[in-house]
Amino acid sequence: MTLPRIVSREQWQAAREELLVREKAATRARDALNADRRRLPMVEIDKEYVFEGGDGKATLLDLFEGRQQLVVYHFMFAPEWDAGCRSCSAFVDQIGHLAHLRARGTEFAVISRAPYTKILPFKARMGWTLPWYSSYDNDFNHDFQASFEAGDEGAGGGGGESYERPGVSCFLRERERIFHTYSTYERGLDGLGSTTSLLDLTALGRQEEWEKPEGRASALGAPAGSERIRYHDEYED
Repeated sequence: MTLPRIVSREQWQAAREELLVREKAATRARDALNADRRRLPMVEIDKEYVFEGGDGKATLLDLFEGRQQLVVYHFMFAPEWDAGCRSCSAFVDQIGHLAHLRARGTEFAVISRAPYTKILPFKARMGWTLPWYSSYDNDFNHDFQASFEAGDEGAGGGGGESYERPGVSCFLRERERIFHTYSTYERGLDGLGSTTSLLDLTALGRQEEWEKPEGRASALGAPAGSERIRYHDEYED
């Protein structure tokens, strides 16, 4: 195994400051990329999806739980599998307390193609309490390119076989109308899991005053950004 070379404290500090310049440049570039993501157009969802969850049947609108945005994690769990994907499970293990997302009007849900009768015991085994729904009886996973059947364009990465892939899709609600704003898959999930990283994928972002484009920080009619942060047991729903 190759380890970093050993230097003096002064040499380390000089190297660290040199790297910091590049880190700050990367942060500014990420901010600009996030702003461009928020400028993406959106597509209205005119198809009715019905899912199976802990409280029975639920529509896509129901998954918002009355909030303005919805972040969906496409969890790889095919109907014929006996357990969910290990990598997807590791990803969900990283998801923090949902109160911080919800305080910014954003709901989070997991969706898989496996029937709910398989999802429920696996969810209990993992000790998760976050919302998880089955799309077994609808085309949601296929429509949002998280599942492919043999013969589909892109199926099996070109191999022609059916397969699942992990991803995140973001939705925005305007009263009863639902819009798809963004999706990313596989390596696009690298670094996600924290509240801010998920908000950065949405149309409203972190809702900070410094974010571009302007006019979205006060979308919820509440103090923007860090002024809204509380201990997770202090939020009012």
